[in-house]
Amino acid sequence: MKEIEVFVDNERIDIYLAKSLNISRSKVQKLIKNKKILINGKNATNNYLVSTGDIINVDDDLDFDIHIKAEDIPVDIIYENDDLLVINKPSGMVVHPAPGNYEGTLVNALLGKYNLSSNNLRPGIVHRLDKDTSGVMLVAKNDEIHDILSRMISEKKVKRTYLALVSGVIINDSGTIDAPIGRDPKNREKMMVTDINSKHAITHFKVLKRLKKHTLIECILDTGRTHQIRVHMAYIGYPIFNDYVYGKEKIDEEFGQMLHSWKIEFHNPRDNELLKFEVKAPKRFDEIIRSIENEENI
Repeated sequence: MKEIEVFVDNERIDIYLAKSLNISRSKVQKLIKNKKILINGKNATNNYLVSTGDIINVDDDLDFDIHIKAEDIPVDIIYENDDLLVINKPSGMVVHPAPGNYEGTLVNALLGKYNLSSNNLRPGIVHRLDKDTSGVMLVAKNDEIHDILSRMISEKKVKRTYLALVSGVIINDSGTIDAPIGRDPKNREKMMVTDINSKHAITHFKVLKRLKKHTLIECILDTGRTHQIRVHMAYIGYPIFNDYVYGKEKIDEEFGQMLHSWKIEFHNPRDNELLKFEVKAPKRFDEIIRSIENEENI
């Protein structure tokens, strides 16, 4: 029995499993027909649209196990105890393996050094950062803490603060964006604000510094939807600078969007000690801001 937790929305189950398990859609459909696939404990149908959080169980004789290999890749560890890690993820690193990309990820790097919680292709990962988003992340070393940290995040008991440079000058000193996010039906790689097959999403922002044509802000998440800050800021007309998916202004394709996981704050699940961590933005992040400031002052 293979168990898979879903991390996408509004995709047919046969298409999703064909990609996830690297098998044909016809094979998936045959398994569904023979009642070998359960979705949230019930028999699946071919036209079911999966959603984030769905649990899929596949009962088949095929060996679906994908062996994620440990790799000798440096990891910047900020804090460590018996249960968890706090790490500083570099921009450009994928967090976990996915079909077609099973090497060079943060998970590969961590497996080379630690025992992690068991979670299909995402061992240890309790929350994600986009490939080109840098900064602080939590990682679980065991299943008990994985479950606790995941629950703490869903209950808003983990405070995550991001640093972002956006295009345009935001007039208000602060604000809250409360807009549901779902997958863009015209581009499966993108998310969008929509009422169709979407999930509740809230982002709070505060202005830190105004430039002539840009604004440096901090963002705090109440929810953790895919591409949430990038989608929300673009939705209100202030897209993240250098975002090649949602933005308008682009300066450095190798670096990616100007979004950094800056701070994280939570209570240690074992002894309730308040833990706070802050990670400076990457050198390139600061260089881009200085470059913009110099250009706008000419």
